[in-house]
Amino acid sequence: MKKNIKTLLIILLALTVTVFGLVGLMKASLSDVPNKPTQTTSVADATGSTVTTVTSSKASSTIPEYNGRPYVTLNGNQPEFDDFDNTTVFETYSELDSLGRCGVAFANICKELMPTEERGSISDVKPSGWTYNGKSNNHKYDTNLIDGGYIYNRCHLIGFQLAGENNNEKNLITGTRSLNIDGMLPFENMVADHIKEEGGHVLYRVTPRFVNNELVCRGVQIEAYSVEDNGEDICFNVFCFNYQKNFTINYLTGETYENDLSVTVTSVDLVTALPAQKYVVNDNSKKFHKIDCSAVKKISSNNRMVMVGSKDELVNQGYEPCKICKP
Repeated sequence: MKKNIKTLLIILLALTVTVFGLVGLMKASLSDVPNKPTQTTSVADATGSTVTTVTSSKASSTIPEYNGRPYVTLNGNQPEFDDFDNTTVFETYSELDSLGRCGVAFANICKELMPTEERGSISDVKPSGWTYNGKSNNHKYDTNLIDGGYIYNRCHLIGFQLAGENNNEKNLITGTRSLNIDGMLPFENMVADHIKEEGGHVLYRVTPRFVNNELVCRGVQIEAYSVEDNGEDICFNVFCFNYQKNFTINYLTGETYENDLSVTVTSVDLVTALPAQKYVVNDNSKKFHKIDCSAVKKISSNNRMVMVGSKDELVNQGYEPCKICKP
């Protein structure tokens, strides 16, 4: 009996050593993988948080300040995918949230996903912010101020040329002409050209970033990585701004206004150029201000919103009038 117990103990000891040895090898193996950061992805409820997004443990949780350019790089321009060696064909689109807003769109772009037919009409889809109080926000403006005259496009998160998604409401946001043409399109073209010329797969994820319960996103984060060449040709992580020169966007409602071009504007949401009947709201302090209030410029862009309505309506929503400008 003692001999059997001794034999069993020896076997258990050998198994323990083997297991710990394997764990050590796995850790060493993972630490040797270059430029492939791991992540934990989680879905955040859109209505309650300061920034609505799906982020990784390393992804930026704040919206970059607008710097006058269509996009900025994030995380040293390095994407943050779980599996950089994934060659499985897939495409996923988040369910619309309670405000009808899109979430993350993620696909492994390859020839199998790319369209084989011409794009059809998408006019039947009205993304969040496209209309407000039953009226369209996409007004016709002077074509000297904006190409085509219309400030908004129905922007595909994952471009039609990449995945062939046409009028999928989970893949369409209200985006400015600048976001669509100057921001997102150049990166979509890079990926499309790579697939057409080299084949293979490109991991491609687009995350719209909303502030609080705004209906129009402040911009989109785009990450991409060409799998077969280990990111040699395609490797980027950028934030494209949902912004339009010469115009003000009320991100809360989607309404737009032509700026007074005599006013020098420095902020992404251009609150100082709005007509006087609008109010500027600090969603952190829960106070509202006149457009020209001295306190407006001190409000963080993440907390600053422009709201259209009467003083009584704002008070009923829980906001207090500023004691400086006394709106």
